[in-house]
Amino acid sequence: MELVGAARAGRARTASARLVGVDLARAVALLGIFAAHLVSPDDPGAPGGVDPLFQLVAGRSSALFALLAGVGIALSSRDAGTDPWGARARLLTRAGCIAFLGLWLGAFPSGLAIILTFYGVLFCCALPVLHWRARSLAVLAVAWGLLSPVVSLVLRDRVDAGPTIVPTFVHLAEPLRLAQELLLTGYYPVLTWATYLFAGMALGRLDLRRAPVGPRLALVGAWLAALALAVSGLVRSRPTARAALVADPRQPVADWAELDTQLRHGLFGTHPTETSWWLGVWAPHSGSIVDLAHTTGTAVLVLGLALTAVRLLPALPWRLLGGAGAMTLTLYSLHALVLSSPLGARGEAALLVHTLVALGVGAAVVAAGRRGPLEQLVSEVVRLVPGRGPHR
Repeated sequence: MELVGAARAGRARTASARLVGVDLARAVALLGIFAAHLVSPDDPGAPGGVDPLFQLVAGRSSALFALLAGVGIALSSRDAGTDPWGARARLLTRAGCIAFLGLWLGAFPSGLAIILTFYGVLFCCALPVLHWRARSLAVLAVAWGLLSPVVSLVLRDRVDAGPTIVPTFVHLAEPLRLAQELLLTGYYPVLTWATYLFAGMALGRLDLRRAPVGPRLALVGAWLAALALAVSGLVRSRPTARAALVADPRQPVADWAELDTQLRHGLFGTHPTETSWWLGVWAPHSGSIVDLAHTTGTAVLVLGLALTAVRLLPALPWRLLGGAGAMTLTLYSLHALVLSSPLGARGEAALLVHTLVALGVGAAVVAAGRRGPLEQLVSEVVRLVPGRGPHR
């Protein structure tokens, strides 16, 4: 009996470490998003005139958030094989709750491109593949990352994109425009962002409790991120490519130096469509093949490092540090509401305040054995959905 008890305790500790590692990675994503929102991108003394911290987090943090959403879906849909319709109904309900919250937050003057509405639609992409195994999901993620930017380029070249919007309930009166924004032309277009979701689901199907998984993910992620940057460097070094990119009327610039600065600042969800050279150029939020590959790589790297850190340094209070990652929906929403209020200052001091509050609140909630209020609310709504098997 003692051996059985010890084995069960060991499994419990390992499972806990796995979940804490995922929450720790979520906390990193959340704080990175805070930095992207609060730090001024301009720094005349930095390379290209762009702040180094902004360059580090721009595009990468939201991609990490999306990839971890896929991991979470995989972890919370273990019953998809025994109760497929129930699992899909619960996921669809969760997606609806997140999209509803996103539409509500979009009406506030935060100045943010609220991501939650896009996430709600993105979750629906998991419905047809909820029962797939890791290998099939990995193949799908690779294929999607290679093909969806090409499809996006072709489709966007044939539609009138118009000004980018932050979706609100008002836009429900224009369903076609809203659908185009969410799927194709918006800040986080689901067509290309599904790459992160499928990659995350593939990772969530792995046994993240195994010791070698974390380091291997870190190595694979670093390799993919570096390879993507190398490809982008080769494309940017070609005079033919530079000339075509500078001449693109949909991204008007005077010369390559000005375009390089714009690319360092990042785009707004999609790249121009005049030349296919854009597919091989990395810039935050450009949606190119190279962008998807690089940011998927950095997301896998962070997840691998988080899993490894929790396992190698178990004495550190990772559970408390990762508490913010266990309630990202609440903290992200609070962050947006604060920025919509008279307290919505920006800058390095504001980033410090938002970071300390998020870490402190997350640690306190986890220490009390509770969940974030919005996480609890969504969970209660999902529990109303009938179906067999456990669900989170």
